[in-house]
Amino acid sequence: DPASRLRERPDGALSKEYGSVFRLQLGCQEIVVLTGYETVKEAWVNQAEAFAERAIVPILEDIAKNFGIIFAHGKNWRVMRQFSISALLDYGMGKSIVEDKITEECSVLTKTFETYEGKPFDPATILKAAATNIIVSFLLGKRFEYEDATLLRLLELVEENVHLVGNPAVLENKKSTDSYFHNDNLKALVDNLFGAGMDTTANTLCWGILLMMNYPEIQRKVQEEIAKEIGVCQPRAENRVKMPYTNAVIHEIQRFADIVPTNLPHATTKDITFKGFFIPKGMQIVPLLSSVLHDESQWEKPHEFYPEHFLDSEGKFVKRDAFMPFSAGQRVCAGETLAKMGLFLFFTNLLQRFTFQPPSGTSKDDLDLTPALGLTTPPMPYKTCAVLS
Repeated sequence: DPASRLRERPDGALSKEYGSVFRLQLGCQEIVVLTGYETVKEAWVNQAEAFAERAIVPILEDIAKNFGIIFAHGKNWRVMRQFSISALLDYGMGKSIVEDKITEECSVLTKTFETYEGKPFDPATILKAAATNIIVSFLLGKRFEYEDATLLRLLELVEENVHLVGNPAVLENKKSTDSYFHNDNLKALVDNLFGAGMDTTANTLCWGILLMMNYPEIQRKVQEEIAKEIGVCQPRAENRVKMPYTNAVIHEIQRFADIVPTNLPHATTKDITFKGFFIPKGMQIVPLLSSVLHDESQWEKPHEFYPEHFLDSEGKFVKRDAFMPFSAGQRVCAGETLAKMGLFLFFTNLLQRFTFQPPSGTSKDDLDLTPALGLTTPPMPYKTCAVLS
């Protein structure tokens, strides 16, 4: 029975023994680990400034060289983050012009799925290409065909980087710069937007399709709500407020999938006493988002896929404070608004058009819900049949 499957990550063992704040020695690197909603919230929200720095991790320093925003430090990070958010807003993030671009991409995506005529295929690369095209529309004012060699090479490079960053780092020399608006920073920003915008959205959609195959009764309820509230019309972002169940399912996909389980490593900006412990300036901090999204004190069924986490007794959508897939505080995801819109439109377009089923001969009980390894955790490769509804 899929509903009885528990997917408990191993992050709870140490915290149960040592508490919500503990120190680890990983080779020559000393780190402090934060676990659980209350502790991560206290650090990320209530004491955001003290935990706002990015940790110095050798492989990240070698890749980013303190350019861009995701892995940057200090003044460069603040200037580039402000510039990035301003630029995204100028280009229409959260407005109808972006919704139109996503909607156009949804049409291409569904037509591509149709070409498989209900036969098994791996949706991962197609979903990554679709998500990337939204970012490309911002950066280049165009889109790539899904089989375009340049696009496929970009996806390959992003995936390789994400995999490498998820492995133990090796020493490299740290470089710095005192200027901000130059080609190196621009290239790093573009790289950040490609990586963050493509990887997280595509992986969440990959989990979404897998979970809909695994929970056909939930898939059916989503489709019924889509039929009731949207019918055969093109889904729009404004539909979300009238679709509490679909909204809850999307949120639960993000919570359950937990695609950035360790977050990105932070560092303290100053000496601080936190939860009774002295933490010196520059200490690497690992906030386990997985422990927040699966906190047993916050979620009724933390290790199960349970959309009712986001519904009240009347079936209305409810926000949950412990829902932090985009992180929180000063380094919260800059593209959160864009990502939420994209997830809703892609997901509703797909479920409006298709019913996702396991390939013939594959039981839904055979579907693997084990996450792959890396900085982000997509599902293990799988094949689906997109059957026209």
